[in-house]
Amino acid sequence: MNPGAVNPRIDRALNPRRIALILAGLAMLGPFSVDTYFPSFPAMAAHFGVSEIQVQSTLSVYLAALAGMNLFHGALSDSWGRRRVILAALGVYTASALMCPVAPGFRALLALRAIQGLAAGAGMIVSRALIRDCFEGAEAQKFMAEVMMVSGLGPAIAPVIGGWLHAGFGWRGPFVFLALLGVVLWSACQWGLPESLPRHLRKPFEPGPLFRAYVRAMGDGPFVLLCLALALGSGGFLLYVATAPDMAIHVLGLSSTQFGWLFLPIVAGLVLGSAVASRWAGRLSPAGFVRYGFVLMALGAALNLGVWLWGAPRVPWAVLPLTVYTFGFSLAAPVISLEGLDRFPQQRGLASSLQGFAHTLVFALMAGWVAPVVYHSGLKHAVGLALFMSLSWGSYQLVRRAKRSRGL
Repeated sequence: MNPGAVNPRIDRALNPRRIALILAGLAMLGPFSVDTYFPSFPAMAAHFGVSEIQVQSTLSVYLAALAGMNLFHGALSDSWGRRRVILAALGVYTASALMCPVAPGFRALLALRAIQGLAAGAGMIVSRALIRDCFEGAEAQKFMAEVMMVSGLGPAIAPVIGGWLHAGFGWRGPFVFLALLGVVLWSACQWGLPESLPRHLRKPFEPGPLFRAYVRAMGDGPFVLLCLALALGSGGFLLYVATAPDMAIHVLGLSSTQFGWLFLPIVAGLVLGSAVASRWAGRLSPAGFVRYGFVLMALGAALNLGVWLWGAPRVPWAVLPLTVYTFGFSLAAPVISLEGLDRFPQQRGLASSLQGFAHTLVFALMAGWVAPVVYHSGLKHAVGLALFMSLSWGSYQLVRRAKRSRGL
């Protein structure tokens, strides 16, 4: 097939822009599920009679369930089709979100958040496989970047919407909003999303072969390193997401309706970088995208360290270096993601599952282990960003070294 071609299995009458918007909406579900209820932490603690640290466990439980189930969403879609798995997961997600506002106690809320986590990752995981089903080469890179560009708005607008929902409707407002979002996405997928995996290409969902496929993928050194490069690169700025209530309120001195000051610079880089990646796909080599991406990530990390070493800055100066970092990440991420998926062309759903698992596992570890270390310190956040960037770059360099040793 032509490197820039659209897969002929997909009906040409379908609107690629519509599909991109639907897939971007599915990718936004994760950030909305995490960020929208951040401003309600104090009110939730008061309502359930627990501490804010205990309320933080609703995020940890959600992320743990998300990471675990991410291992299976892609494999399920390899067996039952992309569309069917997405629709089923959205139905479960919507029902659990609708039950959160009427949870009889804190344990029930934790259980419902776990169910949300089990369902929320399907859209993000399966959509990557769907994109690679439909597109080749530069066209796939462009489409992936377009989805990232639109979905990148999620982390910026979710806490802002959450702040206003909390102000108007209390802590229950964000969860009702998430349920409504689930209904909208389910409807959009039901009537606007094609099935990209024909029946004759599906794999039987059998425990033995599936287990061996996971072992084979996790034993593939370059694939594992590509997963780590993605997860650790995003971990640099997701550290700020995991600690958003502390960073926004205690470090930057913002109110519950001003979370946008923290998230907008992050998302501006993601959206602008994805737009450039989409526009230049096919003009600049994949290696060039990755090279320039890491250069900008390193520059953003260095500027961030410099700003906090200089003193205790306020917004916007405290967060502007994050724009440079996320701009660079958005240039490199589509290429790295597609490289990983192409390691297993017959089981892209499984490969996407493992990418998502690595991403969510890093985020969960940050929320549970790294976040307490960097609390109340902008400088510690900057050091964490630089460390994650260095580990991401090192992982990708090991992949390049392995390719050079094989003469590729």
